[in-house]
Amino acid sequence: MQWNEIRRHYPDQWLLLEALEAHTEGTQRILDQLAIIRSFDDSQSALRSYAELHRSAPERELYVFHTSRATLDVHERSWLGIRQRPPYQYGDLHDLSRRRKP
Repeated sequence: MQWNEIRRHYPDQWLLLEALEAHTEGTQRILDQLAIIRSFDDSQSALRSYAELHRSAPERELYVFHTSRATLDVHERSWLGIRQRPPYQYGDLHDLSRRRKP
């Protein structure tokens, strides 16, 4: 379903959604087709359900939105350098205090 249809069928509710079809334009994530996983009366329940589902299936593209939003404005963030390997070998940790800085 598209966001406009979802808003008509689920007025004034929190929804846990999965993006079935989506693409990126610049830093904007465009959600073309969405599936409703569950509706909620409050945001805390929706976020708790999101966290549980995300832990069990991290590959799924999940979102929590309130249907009062006229449009979906989703920005992608770049996470650069988070998993960068340190400049030393893991077995050399005991020698770090003796190494010279370049």
